[in-house]
Amino acid sequence: MSLRTILWNTRLLSDEQRLQWFPPFWLMRLKVLEIADDWRTVRIRLPLTWISRNMGGGLFGGFQASLADIVPAMACVHAFPEYSVWTRSLKLDFQHEGSTNLELRFRFPPELEQKIRAELDGKRRSTPTFVYGYYLASGMLCTEVTATVAIRPKGYKKPVTGDPA
Repeated sequence: MSLRTILWNTRLLSDEQRLQWFPPFWLMRLKVLEIADDWRTVRIRLPLTWISRNMGGGLFGGFQASLADIVPAMACVHAFPEYSVWTRSLKLDFQHEGSTNLELRFRFPPELEQKIRAELDGKRRSTPTFVYGYYLASGMLCTEVTATVAIRPKGYKKPVTGDPA
């Protein structure tokens, strides 16, 4: 068992500690500011450091994408623990240069959670889309994130169709 697996699965650490100590995120030096209401609200600071700067001096989009990827999936894992959850698609719209530390702000609206529950009760699957963002120190939206997650029964395998060639 790897250190990454041990860190992610131990109950001795809080969700905040798991995220901050998860090796890729630890190297990014992120700081969890808030994980409230069982992942219904999440705020994480992604610092602008010498290693996170791109060639133009802004915060590298790959850092933003790797952190943005996990948040809605983790929120759904906590809300629907009896299902498997993974990111199906992720789109980042870089509206401004990431010239300061960025704050990821995510909110899981109760009405979306109710819609997902209804779909799971009816079809046993849901593919919701979340829109959230990274904000500059000034409070201005820097990067809009659109993420779609797949929520499926545990053990689900997508049927293989067509000729792969």
